[in-house]
Amino acid sequence: MSASIVPLTDTPVAPVQPARLPLRAPDTPLGRARLARGWSQHKVVRALVLLAGHWGWEIAAESSLKVQVSRWENGAVHPGPSYQVLLCAVLRATPDDLGFTRATGTAALADRVASLETLVDRLAAQLKGVAA
Repeated sequence: MSASIVPLTDTPVAPVQPARLPLRAPDTPLGRARLARGWSQHKVVRALVLLAGHWGWEIAAESSLKVQVSRWENGAVHPGPSYQVLLCAVLRATPDDLGFTRATGTAALADRVASLETLVDRLAAQLKGVAA
């Protein structure tokens, strides 16, 4: 006996599938690279797991990686060297494309402080011009 599929309605026309929500990502190099490939964070995680397994590398569990990918994309933390290699491979991007070669740590902080000092100086000069 073969199984048959019974429709839920008597209408012969299939219903229209609801539109899928568009993919979203933070406006960061890693987020933009993921969107450029049309991948969800879940797909990135699966690709990381599969590639790491193929290479024989040990990485975090999928549930942990989902959280990490989100944190990496939002700039809360930077991926370690192993994950940078994996991300470059699965997203087919260079470290520079993914924002991994930018200044980090104290160099980045010093750049931000210098930018803020320049801004304060410029605003102070504008205020002097208005007050005069």
